[in-house]
Amino acid sequence: MPHDHPDYEALRPHAVALRRTGLSRRQIRDRLNLHNNDLLNRLLDGTPPPEWTKRPNAKDDQRARARELRTQGLTYDQIQLELGCSKSSISLWVRDLPKPPRRSPSEQARIASRKRWDHELAVRDEERQRTKDAAEAEVDTLSDRELLFAGAALYWAEGMKDKSYARREHIVFVNSDPGVIEVFLAWLRLLGVEPERLRYCVMIHVTADVAAAEHYWADLVGVDVAALQKTTIKKHNPKTVRKNTGAGYYGCLVIRVLQSADLYRRIEGWWYGIVLGAKRAA
Repeated sequence: MPHDHPDYEALRPHAVALRRTGLSRRQIRDRLNLHNNDLLNRLLDGTPPPEWTKRPNAKDDQRARARELRTQGLTYDQIQLELGCSKSSISLWVRDLPKPPRRSPSEQARIASRKRWDHELAVRDEERQRTKDAAEAEVDTLSDRELLFAGAALYWAEGMKDKSYARREHIVFVNSDPGVIEVFLAWLRLLGVEPERLRYCVMIHVTADVAAAEHYWADLVGVDVAALQKTTIKKHNPKTVRKNTGAGYYGCLVIRVLQSADLYRRIEGWWYGIVLGAKRAA
């Protein structure tokens, strides 16, 4: 019994008072010169520990969300689909809350179908990623010759081209893919194009976060935002349903190379050389 210890009655008020001031068990033990953990447990019985002594639980957010979903009437299966945690954990977290009404057979069938489909999607995603990873490993480091041809083909697909009715023998490249931009810049470095000859401009819809896009592209190419030329704002057509929206939308980056007429002619020559080489290989 707690009162069997001769020091219990004298020590308990002091131990409780120290606990309520926010001291940990170790601090209370040292203050009272206690070396008996069993006695300390009895002295503090019923007195909650201070918040700072509680270890953070990585699942606290999930637990709170599970309880919120349970109060909305969701079942264990539905909460599991939402949070991706085990049913045993969910049961511990919400067992004191009221049970939702029983599901109809059709609802049970929908949940089972959803589980099967989610599993199938996960398997497909894993297979898709394995294929991508294997293909990526096949490339390894590009030689200068490989990068030369890749860059020429990339420019001919995405860059501005000269026409007989409109002379445009200078380099202008526009793209929204950061990887494409990085490859294009690596190609320009291979060709000996100095950074001083490059000009950058962001092109983006008026409904987007223009400032965020400017910082994004400036960071990617390694220049200060102030070094960007004036951003081109595209007006939004209300009749068009755009998919490229949201926090991850940064518009396009326009790269211009000054004094690039001779380089443009070489690019055109490289491209037609690639075409002829492909014909010979066939």
